[in-house]
Amino acid sequence: MADPWLVVGLGNPGPGYAGNRHNVGQMVTAELAARSGTAFGSDRSRAKVADVRLGTLPGGLPGPRVLLAQPTTYMNVSGGPVAALLRYHRLSPERLVVVHDELDVPFGDVRLKAGGGEGGHNGLRSISQAIGTREYLRVRVGIGRPPGRTDPADFVLSDFSTVERKELAWLVDAAADAVEMLVTQGLAAAQQRFHSP
Repeated sequence: MADPWLVVGLGNPGPGYAGNRHNVGQMVTAELAARSGTAFGSDRSRAKVADVRLGTLPGGLPGPRVLLAQPTTYMNVSGGPVAALLRYHRLSPERLVVVHDELDVPFGDVRLKAGGGEGGHNGLRSISQAIGTREYLRVRVGIGRPPGRTDPADFVLSDFSTVERKELAWLVDAAADAVEMLVTQGLAAAQQRFHSP
C-alpha cells in the first residue's frame, strides 16, 4: 500500500484574508475537498485536514489517498504544521505537494516543479526550513506581477481584481486538475499537459 500524499494549500487564516491572491493555494485544496465531498476537520498539527481519494487510476480504480491540509497559522510560519503532519503520518518530503500563489507565473497559468528556490515566498521558505529540504513538489498558481509600482507584499495580500475574479473559478479548477494529475500520473505527465502552449 503506497504512502498517502500530503497536499498543502497555503494561505492566511480568517475571513479577512480569504479572497487574497496569497490564499489561492487554500482555494485549490478547498476545491479538491469539495470534489470528493469531504469536509476539513481540525487537526492537532495546527492545520485543517481532509482525508480523500483523488482522481482515478488506469482501469477505473480509485486514485491515491491524499491528505489535504490548510495550515491555520499565518503564511510565514506554515512550516511548523507541515513538518508536524509529515512526522505524524511518517511521510517523506517526496510525498509533499505545496500549492501556492506565484508572482513569476502569469495570472491564469499553472506550473509544476520539484524542488528549487522559494522566489521570496515566505510560506515556501518556512516549509523548507522546517522540513530541512527544498526537495518537494510545488503546484504554482499564477497571479502575475503587480501593476506599476505596487509593492508585491501589498499585491499578494489584496483580493483578486474584478476582471480576475471572472476567471478565478476556472484557474482554481485547473490547479486542482493539476494536483490530481500529479498524484495519479506523475510530475512529467502533469508538466506536459499544463506547460504546453
